[in-house]
Amino acid sequence: MEKDKIIIGLILGLLLPVVGYAILLELYDQLSSNGIISDEGLAESFRDRTIALLAICFNLIPFTFFNRKRMQNGMRGLIFPTVVFVVIWFFYFKDSILS
Repeated sequence: MEKDKIIIGLILGLLLPVVGYAILLELYDQLSSNGIISDEGLAESFRDRTIALLAICFNLIPFTFFNRKRMQNGMRGLIFPTVVFVVIWFFYFKDSILS
């Protein structure tokens, strides 16, 4: 069975940032409730903006794997949702970024 398919990259590209966002949000909430970290002195959207950007960066993990294994179609499939997430992130947070 051929594992170098665009659909595998698409599925990973869609699922990893969503799952990563949920994990990072829960981790941040736990650290905040334990008093380890705080939002004091930061911009309003800093927490959400940073967690979303880090979640998008989770796509670098399979991208590196696909690159090492020379799985070009998997990398192509991974790029499409990553670019969509970055565009959504930019338009959602453009007011706080540009100000």
